[in-house]
Amino acid sequence: MDVPLRDVCKYVNEKVNVIGVVVETTFAKKTMGTDYCCALRIIDDTRHDFSMAANVFGKSTENLPLVAALGDIIQLSFVSVTTYRGEANVTFNKNTSTFALYKSKDDDGLNSYQVSRPYFVPKDEDKIIINKLRKWLINFQFSEDSSKFPFFRELKEETFVNLACKILHHSEAAKDEWVIFVWDGTDTQSNAICSNLENELKNPLPLQRDHLSLPRDILCTFPTVGTILRIIFHIGVEKSHFHLLTIGKWVKINNLRLKLYAGLWHGIFTVQTKLQYISNEDQLIAERQRLADERLSLILGRMPNLSFPEPSPITVVNHRDHVRPVTLMSVLTHSKVTAIFKCVVRVVAAMPCKAENLRSSTGKYRMRLTLEDPTARIHALVIEEDVVTLFDGIPDAEKLERKLNKLLGISEDNSIGGVKDTTRNPPWVCVCLKSYYLSKDDIWGTRNFRVFDTKILEDSS
Repeated sequence: MDVPLRDVCKYVNEKVNVIGVVVETTFAKKTMGTDYCCALRIIDDTRHDFSMAANVFGKSTENLPLVAALGDIIQLSFVSVTTYRGEANVTFNKNTSTFALYKSKDDDGLNSYQVSRPYFVPKDEDKIIINKLRKWLINFQFSEDSSKFPFFRELKEETFVNLACKILHHSEAAKDEWVIFVWDGTDTQSNAICSNLENELKNPLPLQRDHLSLPRDILCTFPTVGTILRIIFHIGVEKSHFHLLTIGKWVKINNLRLKLYAGLWHGIFTVQTKLQYISNEDQLIAERQRLADERLSLILGRMPNLSFPEPSPITVVNHRDHVRPVTLMSVLTHSKVTAIFKCVVRVVAAMPCKAENLRSSTGKYRMRLTLEDPTARIHALVIEEDVVTLFDGIPDAEKLERKLNKLLGISEDNSIGGVKDTTRNPPWVCVCLKSYYLSKDDIWGTRNFRVFDTKILEDSS
């Protein structure tokens, strides 16, 4: 007999049959022994305010339920009822239990798309329950607290979080090492930078969390405002439900680990991370999409949130008052290889970082800045006359270093002992950029950026 989920708690330490809608799933993981397991959460029309856990074990990941889409229906037969922290749950035994998965829509009738044992056929009463759940699910809405899903702009510390975000892309950074790119239309908060500026040549501050540089045609599909968060898989987490991370779709991710690397946020899928069901009319997702669309339509929405309404007056740009600022992602994806831009950025690294090294062995002034905004990090050169403009002439070494430290966010107290491993919090400043190429044979592949028409003021007070 099939037991409604609300009554499962009456059968602790017994075997039951249940049918429910899958609203959450973890990625598969290996147990301490030789088995694999995944954790599902299911609901039905008798219990939907709080889902029930279903823990499934198998000899391999292929023996576990591979849910085609969250919201599909699972039939679990002869599963054990136990309790954990006062909550009833069911456990699937690989030797005695069975499962069958059905689509949430009746496109395939009552044909299951995965069964744990061959020749499994649902009984007539099972078919009635499955059809009933399909009809009920059409108008079902989770009553969910939106505060449990913070925006990217609200992320403040390394912890586990729930996110509602849009899948933009996924790429294989190395063999079986995947990176997922997600976005919610808001800017993550800027972080303090701690890197050895004196070792920037050999160990530069990275432009991204991994060494995966996306090709231009992929970048051009990304939004030009809002932080794009990279998510990786923790070692030991199987990619069993990778297909649920559909490009272009919004997802709810529960218990994602949030980490900082070189001042950049990234997420990690762990064995505790779950993907959650989203209904067609999910209000939380609809609101996120509306806010993102609204920001994309606003010119001022392209300014980093933390610099709004104006960047720090540390720098001025010459004759560019009429030019609207754009994001670094707009710069990277601009349709023309050569162009001029005004951006609001942080200067998170500089090479060289000492005034005495600013002139090269050939006698030319040259430096490389690492620029950051919520959408990207890039390298931009400052060459010859642009160096003179940036520092308003070539002042003495002490004054030049003071200006550079101001740009990098190094306080006067910290600058006394040099810039090695100094923690810094660069201000948001306005700069002018120009893009150019080095080879006519590969204009996009040799595209570079220069800072020009930008001056650091002596005193911003």
